[in-house]
Amino acid sequence: MIYTLTLNPSVDYIVELDQVILGGLNRTKNDTKFPGGKGINVSRVLKRLDMNSKCLGFIGGFTGEYINNYLKNEQIETGFVRVNGDTRINVKLKSEIETEINGKGPNITEADFEALKENIRKLTSEDLLVLAGSIPSTMLVTTYEELVKICNENGTKFVVDAEGDLLKNVLPYKPFLVKPNHHELGELFNTSISTCEEVIPYGKKLVEMGAENVIVSLAEKGAVLINKELTLMASVPKGKMQSSVGAGDSMVAGFLAIYEKTKNVREAFRYSVASGSATAFSIGLCTKEKVEELVPQVKLVDIQ
Repeated sequence: MIYTLTLNPSVDYIVELDQVILGGLNRTKNDTKFPGGKGINVSRVLKRLDMNSKCLGFIGGFTGEYINNYLKNEQIETGFVRVNGDTRINVKLKSEIETEINGKGPNITEADFEALKENIRKLTSEDLLVLAGSIPSTMLVTTYEELVKICNENGTKFVVDAEGDLLKNVLPYKPFLVKPNHHELGELFNTSISTCEEVIPYGKKLVEMGAENVIVSLAEKGAVLINKELTLMASVPKGKMQSSVGAGDSMVAGFLAIYEKTKNVREAFRYSVASGSATAFSIGLCTKEKVEELVPQVKLVDIQ
């Protein structure tokens, strides 16, 4: 089973207005709401690609119940730890300019964290855990390290989609996959990266530091996959950019869905790029039909 972890999920409330009048009454044209969080996005895309997963993390209050019910309605398993306080609401105002107001999230106690660790201890060498996104401000910055240590003890493969020290500090525990974008990779090595070619030496350093597979996305410029045997550059399909939200999570899901079925890294990378592009070209997350339409447009080039 694939498990995804979202430590600070949200109800994302998207509000469309003609204009925002500060200090005045504003009426919406349209609004939508759905579960937010990188791990949750990975699970939702996995389901669309016919791969089951189970969502882990913390939820609380009526907003947490909304997330749990929403995922169950999509036939996605959940195993959240219930906490005191409400799961946060992130408000995204879409008007002449976009404005985001992100909630802080509930307080996570040591007992809450211990309950999560107990869930992680039940995973086996047949399982894979995706750790995605930031850590709540009420939790220690070493949270991911504590969890991947448990994975190492269990023989559980794990994937990390995070940035900065969160990513750097898990590399010695040998993640199966990491997926920084080119900005995050550049920040990791105090440099600026703008092309696929510039990615390669730094991607190889991540492999030397412990990562088994590294995927680096560069938006419309393509993507790079590096492991000990392969260095691949991928072109991205042509299409109209609608939203980058969830595109990176879709890349992780696309890779895992195909790799779990085929164990073919090359084909998994092709689906990864197609999945990220399909989400970028959509309002909301990609569909299986859109991904499969784009897969033939992803061209891979081997770099020696």
